[in-house]
Amino acid sequence: MNSEKRLAKADPAVEAELDRLPAMPIANLRARYRELFRSEPPRAFGPDLLRRSIAHTIQEKAYGGLPPSTKRLLDQMVKVAAAKPNGRLELPQRIKPGSELVRTWNRRTYRVMVLRNGFAFDSKTYASLSEIAKLITGTRWNGPRFFGLRSASQQEAADGK
Repeated sequence: MNSEKRLAKADPAVEAELDRLPAMPIANLRARYRELFRSEPPRAFGPDLLRRSIAHTIQEKAYGGLPPSTKRLLDQMVKVAAAKPNGRLELPQRIKPGSELVRTWNRRTYRVMVLRNGFAFDSKTYASLSEIAKLITGTRWNGPRFFGLRSASQQEAADGK
C-alpha cells in the first residue's frame, strides 16, 4: 500500500445503523450508548450528543481510529494547553515533500527543498534542518525555528519550559 492511506469502502451495515440514529428515541440511544461504552451515558448528554458519540464510536470500530501520530500530536496539545490554560495554542506545521523553504541570511537567499527523507541543500541531502542552519550561519540553530517553521513560544513549549 502507498504511503497515502486508501479510504475504506463503506460498510452497508454501519451506514444503515448510522441512518437509523436520527429517528431513534432517547431511551434507545441511552441503551445503545451503554452497549458501546459499557457505562451509563453522562446526564448532560441530550439526544444530539448521544447520537454524535454513538456514531463516532460505530465508525471508529468499523473503519479504524486515529493514527498514532495524530494521537501523539493531540496529547502534546493537551499538555501545552494544561501548562498555559489561557495561552495561545499553536499547531506544529507539517511540511510536505516537494515544498521549498526560503531564508535570507546576511543579505543572501538560501533555498532548501523538502524531501521525503530529509532536505536538499546545495546539491547535498541532509537529515535535518538544523544541520543546514549551522552550515549557513556557522553556529548552532534550531533548524525549524531558523527557517520560520516554529516560533520562539513553540520552541519553549517543545523544550518543556
